[in-house]
Amino acid sequence: METTPHSSPTKPPSEDRLLGGRVLLRQALGGYRAGLDAALLAAACDATEGARVLEAGCGAGGVLLPAAVRRPGARFTGLERDAAAAALARENVAANGLSGRVAILDGDVARPFKALDLAPFDAVMANPPFFDDPAALRAPAPAKRDAWMADGGLSTWTGFLLKAVREGGTITLIHRADRLADILALLAPKAGSFQVRPVHPHADAPAKRVLVRAIKTGKAPLQLLPALVLHPREGAKHTAEAEAILRGEADLAWR
Repeated sequence: METTPHSSPTKPPSEDRLLGGRVLLRQALGGYRAGLDAALLAAACDATEGARVLEAGCGAGGVLLPAAVRRPGARFTGLERDAAAAALARENVAANGLSGRVAILDGDVARPFKALDLAPFDAVMANPPFFDDPAALRAPAPAKRDAWMADGGLSTWTGFLLKAVREGGTITLIHRADRLADILALLAPKAGSFQVRPVHPHADAPAKRVLVRAIKTGKAPLQLLPALVLHPREGAKHTAEAEAILRGEADLAWR
């Protein structure tokens, strides 16, 4: 869901630290900014040694860079259609010393994957825009529109990911909990072995997000995994589990 236009010369990007300070992320002040969703998707990346991983819609790198730091044996590619956001992502890759393992490509999920002239990846991940219908969301700021509105709908994103991953490879998404049925239906023709982890803002509140992992051509039964609760009602800002994930001390395991 990240697609962050570059800041203007009068508004230099902010500098944020992720994973307990291990990742430097420069983000445009006026655009979409990586938050909890990006952190959770990065933590859910379980790429193995030597795996090639693609993130569709990488923005400034709020998912890509933490995922690469978490998985030092894998190689990562980010795809971003906004040229300014892609340029900022490349700056972030270099600033974190990851140029040897992380590449940023200009491209759009609305175009066929074959146009990239790349072999299918071992794993793909995305934080797609949450809304398809402009009427469903009060007009976002122009700098944030691409992050919130999916021009081709969720089907465009799932279709691209299914083409971009090899048979037996993994697809990992974070999205609104109320779109879970749509996600499963869109992926089901070519993927299976679904695993779903609900994400609740509080233990006594309905899930607002879901993390979904699927395997292309997978046949195993769907698994509904234990939920992640982000915030306690009192005391600390995050639960101990969520805090460990945000600091990079724990992963969101799929086993």
